[in-house]
Amino acid sequence: MSSKYIIAIVLVVVGLLAVVAGAILLLKKDTKDDGANQSNQSNQSTKTEGETHMNKDGKSIVVYFSAQNHTKNVATKIATNVGADVFEIEPVQAYTEDDLSWTNSESRVSREHNDESLQTIELKNTDVPNWKEYDTVFIGYPIWWGGSAWPVDSFVKKVDFGDKTVIPFCTSHSSGLGTSDTDLKAKATGGNWQPGHRFSQDATDTDIKTWTDSLL
Repeated sequence: MSSKYIIAIVLVVVGLLAVVAGAILLLKKDTKDDGANQSNQSNQSTKTEGETHMNKDGKSIVVYFSAQNHTKNVATKIATNVGADVFEIEPVQAYTEDDLSWTNSESRVSREHNDESLQTIELKNTDVPNWKEYDTVFIGYPIWWGGSAWPVDSFVKKVDFGDKTVIPFCTSHSSGLGTSDTDLKAKATGGNWQPGHRFSQDATDTDIKTWTDSLL
């Protein structure tokens, strides 16, 4: 057998060994990556949101601020479904349609958004009649720039929720609940704050009832 033939065989064997070694390394990497992905998927699949419950044996009230009636409509239906009283948060200076034009940099909400000192809104009244009698308080608001509308923030900072169960809910066109519920909790005094719920502007009576039924 010629030396050239032997060299050719050796090169072929070396080449095959290199291919096999590369395949093993690639298999190990793929297995490692798959394991990480499965771990992440497992973590995501086992992650659960907190459940929200109301004190069904006590007295309830729905407290809300509504700029364009969306939140008012949802608040009214929630109150009807759970047999709650209603209290509307009203700014001393009501928001007009022009005030709410967030695409206008000179509108009221835009100026308030850009200057936090303007977000402390004077309210007509924060003394809810018979406040001490309520065991569950629903807090409703529209989402402004990813958070709760500031008139609601102003209300929450003014009252003492004591040991009441507090259930936030919001309405929005496209934004999610975000951290608006926990942000309100951080601004509040007292209260057993529950996870919030977001309703789209197209929420139906059935959507609202499905949620309120889940609280009982």
